[in-house]
Amino acid sequence: MNSLELNKVLGAVLGTCLILLALNIGADAIFSVETPEKPGYAIAVQEEHGAPTEAAEKKETPIVVLLAEASVEKGQAAAKLCAACHTFEKGGPNRVGPNLYGIVGRAVASHEGFDYSDALKKLGGDWTYEKLNEFILDPRADAPGTKMTFAGVKRDGQRADLIAYLRTLSDNPVPLPKPEAAAPPVKEGATAENKPEDGKPAAAPEPAQPK
Repeated sequence: MNSLELNKVLGAVLGTCLILLALNIGADAIFSVETPEKPGYAIAVQEEHGAPTEAAEKKETPIVVLLAEASVEKGQAAAKLCAACHTFEKGGPNRVGPNLYGIVGRAVASHEGFDYSDALKKLGGDWTYEKLNEFILDPRADAPGTKMTFAGVKRDGQRADLIAYLRTLSDNPVPLPKPEAAAPPVKEGATAENKPEDGKPAAAPEPAQPK
């Protein structure tokens, strides 16, 4: 093979390489793909505005309403959860926790002979139905720093049953609050005639007749 033919072959090879290079550059420019910051696939999700959250949907039922339907018998059974740390009979001894006879209406952290934590002493006030409900729901959240390790009673009905039973542990049980106490106040300007009753909306006033 002479030099002329060799140059032709080399030229053809070089030209082919240049063409392939040009095609590769052109393809990259046309079909370029951005590398994501994080590996994986991006999934478009339509954002729902105004959707109520779970916390917003769940409305807490007042303990006043729950107590009206509570069962003392079920509450006595639920009290077994507390029997490892408390006694319930009148004059009973303190254990890890204080004796609970007469707890409803008693001043917080006041049972004689029991060494309460500073967290309980800071609560102050009396053990009202509302206060007991909040504490039994989650003792460590209601009184941060308490020595009580009980996780709490999360079910509303069971908590109401337990409080109804604790109420009976007294020589003079504190009267149960009336469910009407939890009803929303009547708006200013409302009268007895247009006040809603039994959950029914009030009737609209009749239009004035022309004279």
